[in-house]
Amino acid sequence: MILASDSLRLEIEPAWGGGLVRFDWIAHGAALPLMRAFDRVAPPSTAPDPNRLACYPLIPWSGRVSGGGFAIDGRRVELARNRADEPWPIHGSGWQRAWQVAEASATEVALTLEETAPTGYCYRAVLRYALDDGTLAVTLSATNTGALALPFGLGLHPFFPRHGAVSLHAPAQGVWRNDGRTPLPVERIAVPAAWDFAGEAALPDGLDNFFDGWNGRAAIRWPRRGLRLHIDADADRYIVYVPAQRDFFCFEPVDHAADAVNLAGGAVAHGMTVLAPGQTLTRRFSFRASLDG
Repeated sequence: MILASDSLRLEIEPAWGGGLVRFDWIAHGAALPLMRAFDRVAPPSTAPDPNRLACYPLIPWSGRVSGGGFAIDGRRVELARNRADEPWPIHGSGWQRAWQVAEASATEVALTLEETAPTGYCYRAVLRYALDDGTLAVTLSATNTGALALPFGLGLHPFFPRHGAVSLHAPAQGVWRNDGRTPLPVERIAVPAAWDFAGEAALPDGLDNFFDGWNGRAAIRWPRRGLRLHIDADADRYIVYVPAQRDFFCFEPVDHAADAVNLAGGAVAHGMTVLAPGQTLTRRFSFRASLDG
């Protein structure tokens, strides 16, 4: 389905994890990708790998959960492994489910998802996309429909074009060093100069790290296109993934640390919210395009 305003065009596939197929800025009759577009040259007979899409929701957690689960209130919560190429469960379950259209108009759509699991998370999710005055507003919420309290976390996983001298502005107070084998965080350190996006900075190859102490505001600049994308989120953490020699990168606004449930101090100390049965967590994100300068 397609949403459109005077300057933006959004294509959504509810059945593909509620994800975005493309998000474009319309200027002078041309469509300029603000997120990496999914290639529809050969339409898949089944849902494609979500990592080929432009963006998908992260619910009810972001990143990997080491050990396949976690302990809370003296009990063990087991989480199913959900990708053959990953040793641990990753990014929750919403990105791999078919969402339902609850309401829609020319500029706004609300999607819903009811998730149940024998062990782990049961929740009701609402994902809303809305276009207004050059801005894409995204609202994501989760309601705990299970019988027990559990830690929840939300975020988005956008993929952005990487071309020319693309730069990122996203000030953070700290970054987590990985274990050297996986993106799992092991130690919080000061932000190295090469990874410091407090000013507008180029993207280094090979980065896949979690940053915290963010003020919720960021900007991506594509000087070749004369275009900026301003990002606002009610979240204070993000992940930057820049695979070497590829034409995309990820800037993922999230409200919690990767593997927060297993880090020292516990899930709440690292940004997650414990929801009792019936309680709801909501996060909001916005993407506003503008001409550079």
